[in-house]
Amino acid sequence: MNTLPIPSFFDPTRVGEIWKVDYAARADQARDWALQNNLTPASASKDRISLLLVDAQNTFCIPNFELFVGGRSGHGAVDDNIRLCEFIYRNLGNITHIIATMDTHTSQQIFHPIFFVDRKGDHPAPYTDIHSVDLREGKWTFNPNLAPHFNIAPEYGQQMMVHYAETLEHRGKYALTIWPYHAMLGGIGHALVPALEEAIFFHSISRIAQPDFEIKGDKPFTENYSVIGPEVLTGPMGETLGTHDPKFIQHLQGIDKLIIAGQAKSHCVAWTVSDLLEDIQAIDPSLTGKVYLLEDCTSPVVVPGVVDHTDAANAAYERFAKAGMKIVKSTDELI
Repeated sequence: MNTLPIPSFFDPTRVGEIWKVDYAARADQARDWALQNNLTPASASKDRISLLLVDAQNTFCIPNFELFVGGRSGHGAVDDNIRLCEFIYRNLGNITHIIATMDTHTSQQIFHPIFFVDRKGDHPAPYTDIHSVDLREGKWTFNPNLAPHFNIAPEYGQQMMVHYAETLEHRGKYALTIWPYHAMLGGIGHALVPALEEAIFFHSISRIAQPDFEIKGDKPFTENYSVIGPEVLTGPMGETLGTHDPKFIQHLQGIDKLIIAGQAKSHCVAWTVSDLLEDIQAIDPSLTGKVYLLEDCTSPVVVPGVVDHTDAANAAYERFAKAGMKIVKSTDELI
């Protein structure tokens, strides 16, 4: 399929900044762009090609925000989003649907500092890993002041935390990590990166294709790196902490290609793809051939001197490739 030029309004030097999208101007330009480039409505396309953008939000993608994904270069997410915007514009006539996931949090969730206290009543610092042994020995305790909010006894809150940490360990998942407060619902960090939001909007007008926005991560008692499902599904009494969503495997069955990018390669992207792979292998392993991972449009979590998840991210992508998914670059001829 033919690729298109990049519209003149796109400014790569502003991808790492916050600004207001001029919807009215972009809508007029999108209609003109469609006429100039003979773009038809997405519904008229023979091939069904979806782009899944994982958590391309300010909190992860703008320098100096709470969880900026810098990768080892220190500016990973900005570079990723420059390439991602350019990919969307070049393939405007090929992409028929865009799905954007949005990590969505409030203060009182299991991965935020307020959820735990030590013997002095202090909260854990960001990037603290909490293991089951820490909880059993009382190094960290469920914050009893939160118990009334959740209508549980403090003792049961602690039982839930032990169960949660043990379940992560048994499943070979990352340890429960305390993150800085981030992607806060109602805050500017929750919003999509303006340059990418603009590209999604431009696509929606030029191709007359409504994008989908998928909320994830809003359950208080479980992490939710993957948009498909939480890290732990049930509590110690069998209560539901979150549910596994079948809509993504169903979507994949009905399209020709699914292209995936976003942040972070080591966490929300990796676990989303991992969950999708599990669903694929349970239903039809040949579906892996429909999945394309834009490796140059995602970066791993790296906090210099604290954590570096680059190797884990690369190992995950090697596993996906071995399963049949295609690891590609945004400049490759994919579609």
